[in-house]
Amino acid sequence: MKNKNNRLEAIRMVISEQDVKNQEQLLQILLQKGYSVTQATLSRDLKKMKISKVANTYGDYLYVLPNHALLQKKTGTAALDDHTLNQPRYGFVSLNFSGNMAVIKTKPGYASSLAYDIDNHNIPGVLGTIAGDDTLLIVLSENANRMEIKHQLEPIIVSL
Repeated sequence: MKNKNNRLEAIRMVISEQDVKNQEQLLQILLQKGYSVTQATLSRDLKKMKISKVANTYGDYLYVLPNHALLQKKTGTAALDDHTLNQPRYGFVSLNFSGNMAVIKTKPGYASSLAYDIDNHNIPGVLGTIAGDDTLLIVLSENANRMEIKHQLEPIIVSL
């Protein structure tokens, strides 16, 4: 039997890597990974971890991690390229610039928490953000350097 911290970490990893629709599906995945847990315990774990369900573009509800938990993961660093990360992580899909704006595409449900984190980092050159469900608009100052903005966004978007 594996301990609680390992189980919570396994739940984080499963939800960040797979589309999980319900607790039964999550229970089965955890069982395959060697974690024996009851539905009641899993329900308490999900509540404690502040994991919620959001609708995807197909109308299915999937579990998602709160953004702050995603940023605490220690799985390595990936760099942002001009348009898209090589491998989407934690909801991030793409970053594109146009004039003094940047648009970040995310998986459904991730844009607002990412906007919140960007706003709270007070990045020089970022005037503010506006977020929908899966799209985030960043308004940049007139002379903002795109490469510097990418560099500043990287630790927020990609876990270190």
